[in-house]
Amino acid sequence: MKKQNLPSKTCPVCARPFNWRKKWERNWDSIIYCSERCRRTKKQKIGPE
Repeated sequence: MKKQNLPSKTCPVCARPFNWRKKWERNWDSIIYCSERCRRTKKQKIGPE
């Protein structure tokens, strides 16, 4: 598979696009965030305002 043909998604926290990675091959449908930092940040934003 060529790099320009890889699927991509947009991170809901930082709004940056990120591409498919080999390590996400089996669970690409469940990947939501581009990084561990964004995954942790969304938990902090959900708290009381």
